[in-house]
This record gives sequence, C-alpha cells and structure tokens, in this order.
Amino acid sequence: MKTIAAISFALFGLAPIAASAADDVMIVYDGSNSMWGQIEGVSKIEIARDVMADLVETWPQSTNLGLLAYGHRREGDCTDIEMMIAPGPVERENFLEAVNSITPRGRTPLTAAVEQAAETLSYRDNPATVVLVSDGVETCQADPCALAAQLERQGIAFTAHVIGFDLSREEHEQLACIAENTGGIFVPAENADELRTAMTQVQAVIETEPAVEPEPEPEPAAEPEAPEQTVSAPATATVGTNFTVTWGETVNPRDWVTIVPVGANEGAHLSNRRVENNDSISLRAPAEPGLYEVRYVLDEGSRTLASTPVEVVEAEQTVSAPATATVGTNFTVTWGETVNPRDWVTIVPVGANEGAHLSNRRVENNDSISLRAPAEPGLYEVRYVLDEGSRTLASTPVEVVEAEQTVSAPATVIFGTEFTVTWGKTVNPRDWVTIVPVGANEGAHLSNRRVENNDSISLRAPAEPGLYEVRYVLDEGSRTLASTPVEVVEAEQTVSAPSIVRAETTFTVTWGETVNPRDWVTIVPVGADEGAHLANRRVESNDSISLRAPAEPGLYEVRYVLDEGSRTLASSPVEVVAADAPLDDGAGLSVPATAAPGETVTVSWTIEADDADRRVALARADAPDFTWISAHRVGAEQETEITLPNEPGKYEVRFLDISSQSVLGRAMIAVGD
Repeated sequence: MKTIAAISFALFGLAPIAASAADDVMIVYDGSNSMWGQIEGVSKIEIARDVMADLVETWPQSTNLGLLAYGHRREGDCTDIEMMIAPGPVERENFLEAVNSITPRGRTPLTAAVEQAAETLSYRDNPATVVLVSDGVETCQADPCALAAQLERQGIAFTAHVIGFDLSREEHEQLACIAENTGGIFVPAENADELRTAMTQVQAVIETEPAVEPEPEPEPAAEPEAPEQTVSAPATATVGTNFTVTWGETVNPRDWVTIVPVGANEGAHLSNRRVENNDSISLRAPAEPGLYEVRYVLDEGSRTLASTPVEVVEAEQTVSAPATATVGTNFTVTWGETVNPRDWVTIVPVGANEGAHLSNRRVENNDSISLRAPAEPGLYEVRYVLDEGSRTLASTPVEVVEAEQTVSAPATVIFGTEFTVTWGKTVNPRDWVTIVPVGANEGAHLSNRRVENNDSISLRAPAEPGLYEVRYVLDEGSRTLASTPVEVVEAEQTVSAPSIVRAETTFTVTWGETVNPRDWVTIVPVGADEGAHLANRRVESNDSISLRAPAEPGLYEVRYVLDEGSRTLASSPVEVVAADAPLDDGAGLSVPATAAPGETVTVSWTIEADDADRRVALARADAPDFTWISAHRVGAEQETEITLPNEPGKYEVRFLDISSQSVLGRAMIAVGD
C-alpha cells in the first residue's frame, strides 16, 4: 500500500482524498498572503476553511491526519513553517480550530514545507506521495524542481502529483517539473470546479498505483571525492543575534551556509544564505538555546562539506515601563542591551500568546521607545520580543487605567456655523473631537478635528437641524471618553436680486445676516439640483456681491447656499433676457436698435411728467448705471434727440430717476461703422 505522506493545500476546494490508500497523511496548508485572493467574490481562505470542514468530517478513523502550515505568522519570513497538529486520529473540533486560526500573512516557502512534511513522515524509510495544489510558485529562493529530484533519489518510492490552480503558462512550467522529476502527473485548473475535477483525477491515479516493491539495494558506488572545505564561526552566539561565518575557497557560488541542531539531517536548515562570491556572511542565531552546528553545504545534492559547533546561549534581558498608564497615552519603555535591532517591544493583555501584539515598535538602535497604551483599561504586560521566532525575552506588568475627561459645547448652535468646543486635560494630542447624531456608533464623525496641543477648537455644525452630541474621542481605538448634547437649529435667511437681467451682465445680490463666511451665492436654472452652480462666489464678510448672468436667456434663481452640506437656505427668481433686450420699469422708453456713428436719433418715453429729477442718458453699455456720455433733463415733454458718438460700439439709453437713484428703463443701440 502506497502512503500519502503529505497533501499540500496551497489553495482550497479539495474533495476529500480517500484514505483507503493511506496510513498517515500530512496536510501542508498555505497561509501565504495570496490566500486573500478572491474567486467569484469569495476569498480563497474562506473557501478553504469550508472545504477543510468537509474533509475532516469524512476522514476515516483508520488513518492518521496531521496539519502543517506556512506563511501564516509573519510577513516576509521564509522560515515561517509550523507543525500545528501531529499525525493522529482526527479530532474534528481541534482540527478545525487550528485551520480557522490561520490568517494569511506571508510568503510561500513551498519547497521547505514539502521537505519538512516528507522528513516528518520518514520518506527515506517508507513509500511517500505528495499531492501539491498551489495558486502560486515558490517565493523563498528555493528550487522545488531540484528538491523533487532529491526526494526521488533519496526516498524509497517518492512521487509528487501537482495541480496548478489559476496560474500562468510560465508558472505551470515552474511547478510541472516537480511532478516530472518524481514520476507524478501535473494537472492545471482554472476554477473551483476544475480544481475538484483535477483532484478526482489525481486521486484516481493514487488509488490505482500498485504497491511498491523495495528495489534490491545496489552495490555501494564509490563516493566521489569531496572538495576540501572548512567553515568557521564563533564558539558561542546569543539567541537571535547575527554572527559571522567564514570558509575556505568557495566551491560554487550557489553553495550555502546554515545553522542547524547538532546531528540534523542532510539538507536541513534554519537560517541559511548562499555563499555567492563572498568569503564571509552573517547568519542569525536560532531563538532557542542549545547545541548547534554551522555547515557549509554543497548546492549540488545538499551535501555538507564542512561543519563547526556553535553553542547558542540564552540572552539576558530586562524591560521596564511605568506601573500604570492611562488609556491611549504614550509611555516610555526601556530595556537592557539590545539583542538584535529588529527585535521589538509591545504591550499585550497579561498571558497573551507568544507573538501577539497591540501597539509595537522595533527596538532598532535605541535604548528606549514610546508605546501607546490600549484603549481599554485592564492588566497588561510590556514585552521585549526576539525577532527570531517571536520569542519573549523579558516582560513587565502595566495596569492601564481609565482617563477622566469632560467636553463642553453650546447647548444650541445654528446649522453650518462654527462653534467652540473645550475639554479637560488632553489625553493624547492625536485624540479628536467631533459632532455626530445622538447615539451614533463609536468612531462615527461628521465634522472632526485633532485636539493637538490645544485646549479648545472650533467645529462646524451639520447642515441638518436635530439633536447631536459633541464627543471627545480617544485616538487609540476611536473610543469616546466624554460627550455633551448640542441642538442644531435652522437658520433664517433671505436673498434678493433683480427680477430681470441681461445675459452676461453683472448684477447685485444681497442677503440677510451671514450664517458662515464660507457660504456662497450662485445663479442656476430654476429647479436645479442642490449644490449646482454656474457663477458663484463666497459671501465672506460681505452683505452683497456681484454675480454675472448666464449667456443663455431663461428662467433662473439666485440661491444662498450653506457651505456645510451645500444646502440652499434661500432663493430668488431671476429672468435672464437677451444681451440687447430693452428693460423697462415704467418709463416706456423707445430707442432705435441701430444707428450710424455721429447720427442724431429721436428717443421717446411714455411715463408721465413728475416733479422728480429725471434724465434720459446715453452711456456705454458696460458703464455704471449713473454715469453717462450725455444726458437730457426730462420735463413735461415725452421725446428728445440724442447725437450718437462717432466711435462704433454698443451703447445704452437709460431713463434715470436721480431722486430715487433707480433706472426706470433702458434700451440698447448699436452704433455701426
């Protein structure tokens, strides 16, 4: 009977492999970042968890099942491989709990993971089959094709079947060699259904494979003469520190040096690096103290040419922090001598798992750093954590206590206006104050500002009246420390403009008391959407402004618009007429539409005589209303003659009431060449 030594779940959606052909099975589960990719709107990790639930539900009790995961704990770490469940009878709840705890984070050390699974199940002593299903290729500078050839050579009967899921043609070629080098099959799959079909095909191949008869051991061949090599390293190294390794003349630039436990199998490695064209490199000592050896390993066949013992010793470390810290505040952490600049300090609940962190920072080359206290009061501990293996070297308890805070604001404010907010002592300069509807969710905000080093700030009231609350919000966790109610009330506003204006001329707009200097007035077609505008200007600190009429005649409205929410508070209708259209406000003015330069024309009106001071004036079309080129004082007569300028252009005849400073009529006259 052929043993399935490992199944690599680099994706998801696998139908359970019949265990009738297996005694021990190791699932190598992909926790790399690519598992967040989606297929038909569902992430691969979610689908994988569902399929794993089906798998363990139907797994026969006659066989053993184990779980090995990679890429799920640390970003960018090619040694992130973890045996989560040793092979044994399936305990469904424990197995699924372990699977569901895997959160994709890191890289894809595919080669090392398959190798570790094979080593765990003693592939050199037992027939072994690997079923590898992957949505990506190796990302840790390892050669899976070479490994497959090595496992085939060294194993009793090693076979790898490979399913390439959603891969490019080039990526297919990079994975197909694994199957080719071990006598297995390679099957591409583009979607979940094809993946299930591919698994069925591989399963059928496995179930029909005949039992492997051990081949007679060949006569021992003469060992090729090994190149002479030496390797040197310090006799002792502290856990997690970098140390220098040197060697004799390089055999091949792709050879590598590594540190492993004394007596580890050939090809094993923890921290390792290619020798390239160097004569020395830096290695990282493991996280656990003990007896190790540094090896110079030949790339061809992963054969050790030289080794030297290294004792990895415990690091003595201390860490200090205040006994108490207020929620959300920054506090100082100090420690003894830095082990490795990439180590980090963090604050976590007392008893949290190794590697857990809330707020954390690298120690780098500092002797102290600032950490942020969590948002929730309680018992915590500050830890100095070794980067290698995320192992805690020292810790100290810290009680995080509640912050006392108050916040004050006016009981009522007008919508869109600025109002002042004050508070008690600032907890953290990055905290913020905001105004939200009463009962809004934690962290919600409309208008908000950082408190910084102030003791008061101004907020903008929302555009809609109603009941609100001003909150002082802790930046850490967006938690509300204090709040006060504020009623936002409607603003009364009016806006005025001429009822008729000519196209592309300027006209004056006035309004009541300004709500906010950043509010604006605009002219838009009647019924235009809220926030629309053609010509518009901020009201600033004025009580009137000039707007320019649109080029197209029609019915428009002038609006006073609240800057907060672009809400219209008041409007007034305006008819825009053609640029040369006469405008009459009771004068009944009649003027020729065109005339020659210097020509004398007759102008008449119908308004009755009055004791007021009235004039019929000639002015350039764009001149202010009460300036003119010539003017005729009006008495009882109802017409006069006006001599036009010699310069061609557009002019306007105006009937002016000087007493009331009003224009009772106006008409355009074009003076041609």
